[in-house]
Amino acid sequence: MHVSALYTYPIKSCGGLSHPAVNFDHRGPSWDRRWVVTDSDGMFYTQRELPPMALIQPRFMDDTLLLTAPGMSDIRIPLDAERDATKAVRVWKDTCEAWDEGDALAQWFSDYLKVDARLMRMTDDYQRLVDRNYAPYDATVSFADGYPALIISEASLDDLNQRLIERGSEAIPMKRFRPNIVITDSEPYAEDTWREAKIGDLTFDIVKACARCVMTTVDPATGTIPNKAEPLATLNTYRKHPRGVMFGQNSIHRAPGILKVGDVVTVIETQAEMV
Repeated sequence: MHVSALYTYPIKSCGGLSHPAVNFDHRGPSWDRRWVVTDSDGMFYTQRELPPMALIQPRFMDDTLLLTAPGMSDIRIPLDAERDATKAVRVWKDTCEAWDEGDALAQWFSDYLKVDARLMRMTDDYQRLVDRNYAPYDATVSFADGYPALIISEASLDDLNQRLIERGSEAIPMKRFRPNIVITDSEPYAEDTWREAKIGDLTFDIVKACARCVMTTVDPATGTIPNKAEPLATLNTYRKHPRGVMFGQNSIHRAPGILKVGDVVTVIETQAEMV
């Protein structure tokens, strides 16, 4: 088994970036979900409520993060700048410390999304911990839903797409599921059986299956929902679990390092049942 693709998503719920190699720091893939869009009270937004967020495309250029979106002028976020006092940002049950990126970016997001919006960046020293009900040790995470990295195999998507087609729906791309690490040359859902895996030079603990939500119905190419039922309806026929319908595995890396496309995946420890 090998790594076939690596992705990061600098702004939670906005467009992703594909990489030949990714550095993993203490929070996960570098710059992954370091920013989040919130309302004026600090509550986070996602494509669940605002599908057009999918069309906000970040790109690193020089010492900035360049943002583009349909009908909008480009705008840049400086990566190093003087920061104001921190503000509270809420992501699920967590309240995090973040820097407000200012009124110009707030207006840009508000104009595009047609809601009252602000862009917030997690402070460098804030420690958001993963859920120890599933994780075997303390680890930190960015504004990702819960864990530093999501792993999905190509074979799992191939199997799902075959089922979608058999049910009269269209195949969907991996981008619908927003993984960080994509694996090739495995059996479908092989990742469900992993407890510990070495990927390249990094060791990952696979801690919790990913329960999927309506965000998987958003087409990342159009920022619209072409079919409100799929792929959740099909997943519900064979991937149902007490916590929802599962696709992909959340993981924690034990130490910083670099992951590259082509790295070998070696399973060290397996588990009998999906967590």
